[in-house]
Amino acid sequence: MKLRLWPGSLAARTAFVLLVGLILVQGAGLTIHALDRLDVQRLGQARELAGRVVDLYRTMALTDPPRRAAVLAGLHHGPALVPALSASPPNVDLPEMPTPEQRLLRVNMNLFPLGGPNLRWREMVIYGGHFTHKAVIGMRLPDGEWLNVSAELQPLRPWHSPDFLVAFGLMTVTAAGLTLWSVRRLTAPVRTLAAAAEALGRDVNAAPLPENGPTEVAVAAVAFNTMAARIRRFVEDRTELLSAIGHDLRTPITRLKLRAEFVEDEEQRGKILADLEELEAMVSATLAFGRDARTTEPVSHLDLAELLRTILDEAGDACPDLLDKLNYEGPAHVTVQARSLSLKRVFVNLVANAVNYGGSARVRLVTRDPRMVTVEVEDDGPGIPPSELDRVFEPFHRGEPSRNRETGGVGLGLPIARNIMRAHGGDVVIANRPSGGAKATVTLPV
Repeated sequence: MKLRLWPGSLAARTAFVLLVGLILVQGAGLTIHALDRLDVQRLGQARELAGRVVDLYRTMALTDPPRRAAVLAGLHHGPALVPALSASPPNVDLPEMPTPEQRLLRVNMNLFPLGGPNLRWREMVIYGGHFTHKAVIGMRLPDGEWLNVSAELQPLRPWHSPDFLVAFGLMTVTAAGLTLWSVRRLTAPVRTLAAAAEALGRDVNAAPLPENGPTEVAVAAVAFNTMAARIRRFVEDRTELLSAIGHDLRTPITRLKLRAEFVEDEEQRGKILADLEELEAMVSATLAFGRDARTTEPVSHLDLAELLRTILDEAGDACPDLLDKLNYEGPAHVTVQARSLSLKRVFVNLVANAVNYGGSARVRLVTRDPRMVTVEVEDDGPGIPPSELDRVFEPFHRGEPSRNRETGGVGLGLPIARNIMRAHGGDVVIANRPSGGAKATVTLPV
């Protein structure tokens, strides 16, 4: 599996970049602090060593040469310091101490008073350093004798500070928590905008976004609300135009029906009345389509399983000879939030299509997803030509040879059903079954 380090969401990406930046900044700060601690530790060790060595030198310089060995043996100088008197400088297998460390040690040794200028050492050599964890200092006394001091140097520990690490950890965790919290707060308007866009796609009359918050967020909310108002106005104008045309056509259709009764030729009179009946059915469907687009029916809790069984019972009452071909499969009760009349209209249309075109209707209710229910309506008819599957939801479109025109409507049933389901946050799709017939799949949020 390919590891994806780059997150997908805007909030995760922003938090990732900020946290990586925080880690880098904290690491750089910790490194600077460690370097400073190294300098402080070097200075402390140099000052302590210089003070002890100068004390030994001053004592030896003030002591008569015959008594120096006895006095040096009786001094308490600690285990890390080994002094010795010699007629020559120290002979050790160590390189000379690096210049920065040697300069630091010499400066600190010069800061300690010796008691008089005549006690000043005539010559000094320094070997070793922190890289060997050992220093050897040779100082020539005023009378020419050498005092050679060997000292152990403690290793530098820039990270040896429990309090600092605890404070650093707490500071890092606090900064990371504030970063995540601020990122979620700053990206919340994006999630709100996405939810509003989704709600607008389901319902053109969805509530507008609040136009408050930071300037950029308020400007985006104003632009979104303006766009939604324009879409709403466009849909309302188109729907009102469609409904007005359908409504105005009813009066001339009624007049034509009355005048057709005066046609003496019975065959022509029957054809004219049949055409007018079909035209009136189209007008009625158009008005129903317009009413559906402007529905204000409230959302309520309803038992979807009971609704489906009721629709099948009504279909069986209308077609008693098909009772054995109307089946329901699924749980006994499933509660959803929906507009009951609109939802019933959807399933009545789908069951009627299955009965009219396939001679059967098998309704299956599936609840595998806890957030979504699925209803499948199957029939045993001839199915739908593949070229027509994408067009069955177009207004006034009707299938040609695979669906009987005499038993169908005017081509608005499926578009109305899809509009209703999408307004509920679901959808409806049509597909052919491998074994024959068509299957309508309806999805609906719980």
